[in-house]
Amino acid sequence: MTESASPRVSTPRITVLNVQPGDPPFRLVEIDGEVVAEATSMTDVLAVAALAGIRVHDLDDPEVVRWVGGGKFHWRLR
Repeated sequence: MTESASPRVSTPRITVLNVQPGDPPFRLVEIDGEVVAEATSMTDVLAVAALAGIRVHDLDDPEVVRWVGGGKFHWRLR
């Protein structure tokens, strides 16, 4: 099997975890496996990434951001 025929598995540097209870509800943001912030919106995720020196051009790119427990529009408890 050639390298190009093997599946590519990437680990995004940014992981946004499940919504947590709070006022307002928030999601924890990990960068390189370390919890670095609480986010209440997509804007917060972009700001945290920028502070870490990560440029995010597409929040839907699974090689850049991994969304756990809901996508970028999920910010409230179900």
